[in-house]
Formats: sequence, C-alpha cells, structure tokens
Amino acid sequence: MESQGKHYQLIQNAIEYLIQNFKSQPSLDSLAQIAKLSPSHFQKLFLEYVGVSPKQFLSSVTLTHAKRIIQKTSILDTTYRLGLSGTGRLHDLFIKLEGMTPGEFKSFGEGVHLYYEFFPTILGEMVVVSSEKSIQSLQFLQQGMDKEESLSAIKVTFLNAVWKEETRELHNPVKEFLQNFTVPKAPIHLSVLGTPFQIKVWQSLLSIPSGDTSTYGEIAELIGKKNAQRAVGTAIGKNPIAVLIPCHRVIQSSGLFGGYRWDPKRKQTLLMWESATHFQKMDSEFSF
Repeated sequence: MESQGKHYQLIQNAIEYLIQNFKSQPSLDSLAQIAKLSPSHFQKLFLEYVGVSPKQFLSSVTLTHAKRIIQKTSILDTTYRLGLSGTGRLHDLFIKLEGMTPGEFKSFGEGVHLYYEFFPTILGEMVVVSSEKSIQSLQFLQQGMDKEESLSAIKVTFLNAVWKEETRELHNPVKEFLQNFTVPKAPIHLSVLGTPFQIKVWQSLLSIPSGDTSTYGEIAELIGKKNAQRAVGTAIGKNPIAVLIPCHRVIQSSGLFGGYRWDPKRKQTLLMWESATHFQKMDSEFSF
C-alpha cells in the first residue's frame, strides 16, 4: 500500500508537470528522468494509473489549450457535438440520484448508520461515505485539513448518525473507477442531501459529456432558470459527490476554469484527463 501511495504521488506530479509545461513538449525520456525511473517503467506506470500514454496525455493537453483559443469562434462547440462523445455517457449509464426526504433532512441522519473509508487516487486522497444501500458523500480531503478535520466537515450534515470507519463492498466500484478507471458493471446508487433546486442542478451536470465542458449560464438555461447563474454556481459549489457528479466540467463563460471547491489545479487535471481519454476513444473509432 505504501508503494502504491508513492506511485499515485509520482504520477500526480507527472500530470501536473505536463499541464504546466506542455509548451515545451517534454519527451518520455525527460519525464522519466524527472521521476527517476527508466522510460519503460515510467511509461508502464503512467498507462496503468492514467489509462493513456504520456504522449497521448500531452497531445490532449496541447489540443485542449488550442481549442480553448478557438472557442471564441464556436468551432470547439461544434467539434464536441459531432456525436463522437466517446465515454461521454459514462455517468448517465451508472449514476442514479435519489433525493433524501424532508424528514431525513430535519433529523440530521438520526438512526442512520454511515460508513466511511479513505483511499488514495492520482488526484489526491478521497473519502467515501455510504449508508446501508447507497453512497452519501464522495469528497477529496480539503486542502490544509487532515483526515479527521475533513471528516468532521462532512459529519455536520449528519450530526445524529452513527459513524464507523469500514471497508465495504459498496465502496469498491467507486474506488475501482477512481483508481483504475474501471467502469462499474452495475449502477452506483447515490443518495444526496439537497434542496429540490440543488438536486436539479446536480442532475443537469450528468448531461455534460466526458471531455466536454459547459458554463454556469448554460446550466441555468438547461434547468429553465436562465437568470439564476449565481444560484447555480452556489449549488455546484455544494455538490457532495466529487467527480461522479461532474461539477468540474462547468467553467466560466470566458473559457477560464474558475474555482473548484477541491482545488482549481485538480479541476484542470480532471478536465485534461477526460479530454485525453475522450480523444483516445475517438481515434479508436476510425481506421484507414
């Protein structure tokens, strides 16, 4: 487990380096040298943890930046909507939202048993919380907070629940997807606590294809509240299920990434990774 944690950190550093230095187009040899590994070993680790090669990831980062410049002409929007969404329907296929009742909201989880587990990913350590039947929360550890502090921030929503740290079967599909990018064979059931407006916003995020982005204004219009951009932004900022409910795919109308409650750098990394896997899938759909 210790070596696995080191690998996650190593690959996370490599991803951040590629994003920050894409203009210099670093070679596999230079990346391996920075990681203090042989090129073949580094390539194998990167493929295992990211799902694409360093070269494919770098190409995607470069292309993404180029298309953000072209976005002003709406070509990017046209390109992403050609029907070749790749893994874009991933979340539509295996996520189902279930809103909690007003009674459960008022009771702050009274009589409910909740189980939590910390686990590492290349994007940072996460904590998953579940009830007997569904995932209640999935979050990155807050920057500057340790495990107990991060967990305490989540417990505020369920003050009267009975909490227990436990490795559960229900957590495995979530961990497998975030650690190995393995698409679950069965739906991951979520039970999120929120107002009807918040749940409507969170549901709308599931319609954004992987590798694509939307704006706060577009989300507001999609839910029939085109003048509620600020309220939409607030709802997105309170999303309790990181990554699976893809709030990271919402950017400012100017094309800037904007804020992200779990660190803007992580948001950028998520978008770059999704773009990389998206274009890899598109390439596989063509042959000469």
